[in-house]
Amino acid sequence: MRRTWRSNRLIFFILCLLLCAGMVVASLSGFLSPLEDLVTLPLHALTGGLNRTSNNLNATLNASSDVNVLRQRVAALEEELIKLQGEVIQLREVASDYNRLTGLLDYTSSLTGREFVTADVIGVDAQSLVRSIIINRGTRDGLALGMPVQTDLGLVGRIFEVSASSARVQLITDQNSAVSGRLQTSRAEGSVRGRGLLAGNLRMQFIPVDAEVTVGDLVVTSGLGGNFPPDIVIGQVTSRRDFEFELWQEAEVSSLIDFATLEFVLVVTNFQPADISVFDTGADGGAP
Repeated sequence: MRRTWRSNRLIFFILCLLLCAGMVVASLSGFLSPLEDLVTLPLHALTGGLNRTSNNLNATLNASSDVNVLRQRVAALEEELIKLQGEVIQLREVASDYNRLTGLLDYTSSLTGREFVTADVIGVDAQSLVRSIIINRGTRDGLALGMPVQTDLGLVGRIFEVSASSARVQLITDQNSAVSGRLQTSRAEGSVRGRGLLAGNLRMQFIPVDAEVTVGDLVVTSGLGGNFPPDIVIGQVTSRRDFEFELWQEAEVSSLIDFATLEFVLVVTNFQPADISVFDTGADGGAP
């Protein structure tokens, strides 16, 4: 039995070899082409499906990778844009400060006989009884009580409190502020008082009733009273009004300065307010 099984296995093996050889010869000679096409047709379909699936999967993976790369690139560009925007803002601030300081320098260069100290506005006090600003200069910079403060556009006020490194400036818009003014055209004089507003609204009172008051005329300091040097611009007349049976007329005046955005000021350091109170005492018949 065993020998017969071995003999059958040998014969089967030989037959398989002969069959394979015959199929190879038939394939090479082209006799099996129709059969090969029929057998390979489902294989081609399966291979095409696998290829398409593989390509779609690769495309999806590549697209996902590209999206991640694009997201990282967009994030980097946004961060760079934020930095550039910050630099642009800083450059604009520098340019704005440069223009304002250049204007102050040109103004001071055009004047003779006055000495100035430039100061930064570091605070606005609109809550106290005196409407004022705080500047970063004090006695160690040569500042003293009563010194006038101005810009190239006109009068700001005067110092009424001072320390070693800072000072408070009473604005001309304060209700307690009174400045002796003069109409530039007619030379008529009056008292310019504040109205407690940061908008720069002022009122010129006690103008002689026969004086000519023209809208648009400039009002400058007269120097009377000795509190301010003469010829500093206070503001511009916006309207006038007179009263029946009164000896005076009034004018609404608008300062050229925007007090709400004031950043730099000039302190006139070589002007000392005159103390004329002694003459008032003498005139009242006080003790000699």
